[in-house]
Amino acid sequence: MTARGIAGWHTVMRARDPREGHRAATPLELLFDLCFVVAVSQAATQWHHALSEGHAGSGLAGYLMVFFAIWWAWMNFTWFASAYDTDDVPYRLLTLLQMAGVLVLAAGVPAAFTEYDFTVITLGYVLMRVAMIGQWLRAAAEHPEGRRTALRYAAGITVVQLGWIARLALPQPWGLIGFVALAVAERLVPIWAEYRGESTSWHPEHIAERYGLLTIIVLGEVILATLAGVQDAISEHGLSPTVLLVILGGLVLVFSLWWIYFTGAETTFESLRTALVWGYGHYLIFASIAAVGSGLHTALNIAEHTAHTSVRADAFALAVPVGVFLLVLLFLHRLTGTGAVGRPIIIAVGAVLVLALAAASDALGIGATVLAIGLATAATLAAELVSTARSASRS
Repeated sequence: MTARGIAGWHTVMRARDPREGHRAATPLELLFDLCFVVAVSQAATQWHHALSEGHAGSGLAGYLMVFFAIWWAWMNFTWFASAYDTDDVPYRLLTLLQMAGVLVLAAGVPAAFTEYDFTVITLGYVLMRVAMIGQWLRAAAEHPEGRRTALRYAAGITVVQLGWIARLALPQPWGLIGFVALAVAERLVPIWAEYRGESTSWHPEHIAERYGLLTIIVLGEVILATLAGVQDAISEHGLSPTVLLVILGGLVLVFSLWWIYFTGAETTFESLRTALVWGYGHYLIFASIAAVGSGLHTALNIAEHTAHTSVRADAFALAVPVGVFLLVLLFLHRLTGTGAVGRPIIIAVGAVLVLALAAASDALGIGATVLAIGLATAATLAAELVSTARSASRS
């Protein structure tokens, strides 16, 4: 019986084998993801409110800023857990502190949207980053081979976090400029920490699985947001033809996005650079998926005549995230050498078609536009599958 099996109170933190077989997400990681979905849901809800009230311009900046905070905290935990998951009592308690920070962050999302007040979000971030610093310091103390890298992570996170706290005192527009500068600094920390040090022993298959699982969970949030809109519409005006078209189009769209994401060969990372680009690119993947839910919810508001925005504005609020999802995923698959051979032209045509349908939304109406966007995405998927089959038959 192992030491963990006997007690589990403390296991010496050592880097996990990056070639470890059957390395799967743990129940603790899945629970952690569910806490993050609460924050994602809050961001998507506030973006929906901005869309339906006709404040898409100001709401978009708030959405992207809030979503960065959510995504980056999740990414930090995910990569650390891939390398140093001891799953003992200290590790679980520090993870609990991070989960508490996520919930505090989620509570601060409305104020960040309406007033650009990031005080509560920053407080939640402090809780998460203190726990993350503690994890890295523990790794430095118990894993001598990776001490230099771990200390670099701890130092980099500490300095940037102090910057986030200081940013609260900045007036606009300096607050926004400070946000952009600190967001860049956050992304540079892993690059600096891994530079000329002992590379963190993250597990390629485990990382790919974690991103795939969160993609599914965020798609689930889209379904939940759409359901909320459907319930509101039906309770007010019943099941109208427009609402039915939005429901059908939304379901086809969500299913197609899921299928497209998981189409192609297994994702592989040949270098840290490739892995980081894959990870960083998922900021746009996750944000665009969540935005699809907001667009569908607003479409239902338009169907019941409770939204203060135009059909075209909402159509683009739905089509642009779909296009971003397709193009960013194309780039990431090309980077890692996965996906079908014919993918670039297929995805490009699909993205252009979706945007063209949004441009024609005034003539089509919101219900037909959502259905058409869903069918166009499904057609993109079908073309990919045909291309994949042809490539397989030639090889």
